[in-house]
Amino acid sequence: MRITLAIVIVVGLIGSACGTKPKLTEAKPPIVTGIRIEKVTSELIDESYEATGTVRTKTLTVLSAQIMGTVTSLRVGEGDKVTVGQTLVEIDNREATAQLQRAQAALRQTENGVSEIEESINVARSGKSAAEANKQLTTSTLARYQILLERKSVSPQEFDEVKTRQEVAEAETERAEKMLQMLSARKKQVQAQVDQSNAELSAARVHAGFARVISPIAGIVSVKHIEVGATTTPGAPLLTIEDVAHYRLEASVEESQISRIKLKDPVRVRIESISLEEFGGTVVEILPTSDPSSRSYTVKVAIPGEPLLRSGLYGTARFASGQRQALTVSNEAIVQRGQLSGVFVVDDASVARLRHVKTGKTFSGRMEVLSGLSEGERIVVGGVSRVIDGSRVQ
Repeated sequence: MRITLAIVIVVGLIGSACGTKPKLTEAKPPIVTGIRIEKVTSELIDESYEATGTVRTKTLTVLSAQIMGTVTSLRVGEGDKVTVGQTLVEIDNREATAQLQRAQAALRQTENGVSEIEESINVARSGKSAAEANKQLTTSTLARYQILLERKSVSPQEFDEVKTRQEVAEAETERAEKMLQMLSARKKQVQAQVDQSNAELSAARVHAGFARVISPIAGIVSVKHIEVGATTTPGAPLLTIEDVAHYRLEASVEESQISRIKLKDPVRVRIESISLEEFGGTVVEILPTSDPSSRSYTVKVAIPGEPLLRSGLYGTARFASGQRQALTVSNEAIVQRGQLSGVFVVDDASVARLRHVKTGKTFSGRMEVLSGLSEGERIVVGGVSRVIDGSRVQ
């Protein structure tokens, strides 16, 4: 009897519970205002080919020693900027100094020899002039005595004496002429020695000048090969300087794309270690041979000088290869969820739904959408951070 009553009570409670159902209130989606919406459109975009490369300076200068000696001064270090004509390294070379002094002494000696010969030539010219005057006098005297001899106004002995003086005068004139010629020839020889001494002095000065190593270009010291106190030998590298005003990106282009690239073509370049923004470049050189291992060609792109540019930096070059139609959206519309990209699509009821999309390349602040969207759909492009899936936007 008690068991039956308990069962009746339990059944009654169950029936009572089943007969009363609570009412659930449906949650309304949040409303987000101040949202900017735009329609997805198709536009004509530039098709491009992207190649990677390395930044290289146009001019890389390796300064080497020309003489043997000890480095006494090293005025720059790696990373220092240098100017044209700046002294960078000084080398102690006593042999070059001694050679210069010997050349200077030899030049002074030969120049003194020229001065002495010129004085002798002046004396010889005076002697020749006197001899010629004496010869002229004796010749005219002989002519008068010849007439007097024919008239028998002078004796043969007197005539012979005058004739002898005239012959002596002729001999003196010839001797003075030969002396002058000999001194002139000697002067030419000594002058040649002077020229040789000048050449040796110039060579000695150049050799002595090798003790000071100056910069031939303006740039930056990229490598220092030697230290103070080290002994240099001819041809040994001292410093490496790169020109910071003219850089190039040497890009590796696949052989299937090389035919589309021409000299002077504009190129968009990006050096990520400096900036994510692209800047303009120009194709200045295309190497005629390919790398057999990678089947690629090297294309050199001139890029503007930037303070942070250095040889060895990684970069990318984007070469234009045509145009095509593509769906693009503003970069502000893209929502990143881990490795997935999406956009908020607004339906006819103004409800935003997150939809995953597959993106492509970026073009001046806009992103190409490869799949997941259709032309004409509306998406959120402003205030995306305030929107959640299911928000009602206004």
